[in-house]
Amino acid sequence: MAPLLSSREIEERSQMLQGWSVDEQTLRTTRKFKDFIQAIDFINKLVEPAESAGHHPDIEISYNTVKITLTTHDAGGLTQKDFELAQVISQIS
Repeated sequence: MAPLLSSREIEERSQMLQGWSVDEQTLRTTRKFKDFIQAIDFINKLVEPAESAGHHPDIEISYNTVKITLTTHDAGGLTQKDFELAQVISQIS
């Protein structure tokens, strides 16, 4: 199991992520797309990186809006795995 990050480590790492916010023990981002098809295309692009990392985001979709939440459930909060996957997701268009 990945170790939990301290409040200081979370703050430092979150400053390096654009478009993400820390909400208690989660990282969150919201992406808007032209339409439902583009939103689903984006979600499909998340599959391979999430599977490779063995770390899966919580995903909510409402038409053209995708909300992604990251946390390491088995650790009970934020770990380095969350920030690594957030970096990868940030690079997907």
